[in-house]
Amino acid sequence: MFELLTTEQMARADQLTIADGTSGYALMQAAGQAVADFLRQRWSLRPVLVLCGPGNNGGDGYVIAQRLRAAGWPVHLASLTDTSLLKGDAALAEADWQGQVLTPAAIDWSVPQLIVDALFGAGLSRPLEGAGAEIVAQVNQLGLPVIAVDVPSGLDGNTGRVRGASIDALHTVTFFRAKPGHYLHPGKRLCGEVHIRNIGIPARTLTEIVPNTFLNEPDLWCKVFPKPDEKAHKYARGAAYVLCGGPFESGAARLGAMAALRSGAGIVKMLCPGAAMQVNACHLTEVMLQRADSAADISEILSDGRITSLLAGPGLGVGQITREKVLAALRHKERVVLDADALSSFQDDPEMLFSALRAEDVLTPHPGEFTRLFGDLLVETGDRLSAVRLAARRAGCVVLLKGDDTVIATPSGQTAINANGSPWLATAGSGDVLAGIIAGLVAQGMPSFEATCASVWLHAEAGHLSGPGTIAGDLVEGLPNVLGQL
Repeated sequence: MFELLTTEQMARADQLTIADGTSGYALMQAAGQAVADFLRQRWSLRPVLVLCGPGNNGGDGYVIAQRLRAAGWPVHLASLTDTSLLKGDAALAEADWQGQVLTPAAIDWSVPQLIVDALFGAGLSRPLEGAGAEIVAQVNQLGLPVIAVDVPSGLDGNTGRVRGASIDALHTVTFFRAKPGHYLHPGKRLCGEVHIRNIGIPARTLTEIVPNTFLNEPDLWCKVFPKPDEKAHKYARGAAYVLCGGPFESGAARLGAMAALRSGAGIVKMLCPGAAMQVNACHLTEVMLQRADSAADISEILSDGRITSLLAGPGLGVGQITREKVLAALRHKERVVLDADALSSFQDDPEMLFSALRAEDVLTPHPGEFTRLFGDLLVETGDRLSAVRLAARRAGCVVLLKGDDTVIATPSGQTAINANGSPWLATAGSGDVLAGIIAGLVAQGMPSFEATCASVWLHAEAGHLSGPGTIAGDLVEGLPNVLGQL
């Protein structure tokens, strides 16, 4: 269930299901039952307040209230709107509710121990204000456990952005498939733990919807994850080369090189200026070294047809020399992963870089580097998903925007959002390790989008495994265990 649907695509899934013979009210009944079951599984019987809005999300709330009441729970229900204004399935659900409908002003906030937020769903089209914003503020102030239906009210299901005000939920129960806003900040935090429930929408509806946004889970890429067979030799497992800068900045490149090796590349070699050869030789055993002082040297070395990927950027230095080396690498057939200094070196002329990139190359910026290459795209779009998708189209290659809600996109618009991020990754050199994992998987022939998604997931799992006190080298050393578990 790794597909993520926009609010428009989810509405289409509902329409297709209804056209196939399942009534909209049957879907609403199933949704309400799913939330009621979730509450009963998580908590013992206690007073619950169900807050209902004017649309189908509110209709779900009436079903939830009725199912809990039938199970013996003390249920209080309040509606943000006059029930006479309800239409369609929501009106049917309200008619089935056998209890009292309170106005917001009549709520006794001292009674409930749980709150169900069924005010507004993911398709909210305007900022939450007035009575809606007031009740959201009241709920958040109480600090009680809140279970949101579909998304917390006030949250945009497509972007994860807050529209005016938003419920801060402990759990969110959504249906059929999750939405991008469940995993993009601030939505990721406001949703709490997300639970997906099947309500009778058949998976075959996805073949007509054709989603292009996914949650980054192993099911997304495990089928193309490289695995050596008994006949494999080192060149069959791919050759990843790493560009190195000066001797005092060489640690970043070594982290990337070791990560490429640990992620399965059969051969990893660092191309170093003469001044950095000795320090690298003192630190490295399994990674080979070759002297390369200039762009011409790099171009000559890369003419070896056995090289399958190249990592450039970590500790490489910012400036003209790095630009020349990167452009030289991009003239050869191996796929290139660009990080750190290789990105910042093109901040004055991003188009110079974009014109040289190929669809299977990979850029791995953090937000600052992203802004240097793509200007105010994050601000202009207002959400990471749209920004990265546009950036990939503009650059003509795979783009990864790092963060707790890392986003990966291709030029064609295929996009993934990562959800297993670890706070222990916030340490110097962590990004160099991530870039090296990508280079290692790409070197083995894994498609670049899937390799980038897999690397982000593996990197985060290594952070979780290592835990408190993690430094970047621990992530490299932890990769074999993570790969073994995978």
